[in-house]
Amino acid sequence: MSDIGYAWIQNALDAPDFLGAQRARLASVSRMERLDEGTLLVPHKLAPEPGLLPQAMFALKHEGVRLDLLLALLQRVRPEDLAALVQAAPNSVYGRKLGHLWERSQRQRLPGLDDLAVASAYAPLFDPAHYFVGPAQRDPRWRIVFNGLGDLDFCPVVRKTPALMARVQNDILGQATTFAASVGPAMLERALTWAYLSETEGSFAIEGEAPSHDKAARFAALLRTAHEQRPVTEALLVALQNAAISNPYDQAAQFRTEQNRLQRDVPGAAGVTYVPPAPDLAVGLMNGLMRLANQRPPELDALVHAAVVSFAFVFIHPFMDGNGRLSRFLIHHCLGQSGLLPPQFLLPISVAMKKHEAAYLQALTAFSRPARQLCQVTWAGDEHYAYEWAPGADLWFRAIDLTEAAEFTLDMAQASLDTHMRQEVEFLALFDRVKRHVDARHDLRGSDLATLIVTIYQNGGTLSNKRRKRYADRVQPHVLQAIEEAVRAAMQGKALDDEEPSPSA
Repeated sequence: MSDIGYAWIQNALDAPDFLGAQRARLASVSRMERLDEGTLLVPHKLAPEPGLLPQAMFALKHEGVRLDLLLALLQRVRPEDLAALVQAAPNSVYGRKLGHLWERSQRQRLPGLDDLAVASAYAPLFDPAHYFVGPAQRDPRWRIVFNGLGDLDFCPVVRKTPALMARVQNDILGQATTFAASVGPAMLERALTWAYLSETEGSFAIEGEAPSHDKAARFAALLRTAHEQRPVTEALLVALQNAAISNPYDQAAQFRTEQNRLQRDVPGAAGVTYVPPAPDLAVGLMNGLMRLANQRPPELDALVHAAVVSFAFVFIHPFMDGNGRLSRFLIHHCLGQSGLLPPQFLLPISVAMKKHEAAYLQALTAFSRPARQLCQVTWAGDEHYAYEWAPGADLWFRAIDLTEAAEFTLDMAQASLDTHMRQEVEFLALFDRVKRHVDARHDLRGSDLATLIVTIYQNGGTLSNKRRKRYADRVQPHVLQAIEEAVRAAMQGKALDDEEPSPSA
């Protein structure tokens, strides 16, 4: 077997594959090489000895901190073996990290090390050059600084991959602020009206639902509260869930007290695609998530923060229904609380997610697919399901790696600004030009003109024969032709008859 480091540990623990391509392998290379997809190729001469602790020391040195696997490993190693490793090299930063994590997770001192004396400088558990980090908490015994995004009860991890950092450096929220200032208040208000409606429709569409007018209006109103400065609490989330769900039988009074599941249109256990954490664990995880939602670490990018809160929420699934919609709402809530967007500005991220559903599914299943192996589901007919969790299953929910989720969320934020908001403003400007042009020459109903402009624009600048026949009894053929020609000319960037030619025309 060529796997080493965390991949070796994962195999030895018979753990689900949460690593994906992020693994180290022995290869015929002269020095370590990192492939684009994340695989680390290692020369055979640098292979660590078999065994959980030697592999963990190698992984910490060359692969960083994979918190879920380290916590699982530390439940399996003998305390005396870890103590012996530390005693052999008490100043080793990697041994100190393992000792620190063992004592922090076990909530007791490692036996046989009462006289431990570390003479090295403090070292961070997560290297800030490679991870987004949280507040520093010093452990003087091990001289390790715990700087995770939470505590060991709930500590999501986000790696600073080159791909993610390139997206962060684009300063998408700064771009959005500049864009809002450039279009003017009146045009911005019209674009935001569209954005709220489209975000509502997009969020429902992701779940295969076309909301009624009342449901859409309620959710759009909910979105407008995202900028209100208020902390995330269980009471607030319950109120939001009640507002997002119209069926009174599905409206929650608290975080769930029963097990839920995600299921395809296949009966029985074979159709179960994901089992969220058990109710008691879910409540504890939500307490950690709410702390993180309300206290964004200063070094954590606001959009990355929103991604972590949103995806962790949907993986915890704290309600029996409405979790998907609320997870996407939490993106807007976090951005609203950040103060980095103009008042009431909304990026229609769900619209972008709907148009990139395959990528959205990939971001979700990166965790949910391997997590499915943590729970054995049996079905006894009807709604009689039984759930048996693997030992230590909670650790994988406590330390989710959300790097891929963050990359995806920033991609969708960029697309929602570049593709959807900018295109909507361009369309509104085109709409105004064509409407002025036609109104100055022809007399027809305002609603008919508006519909025709939109229809022709959406059809690439032409009016279908079906539409021509529909309007034949109230719009003259030459007027239909004039509207079509005006829309087409505007789409091609040409000046209309009553306009000055543009410099590029």
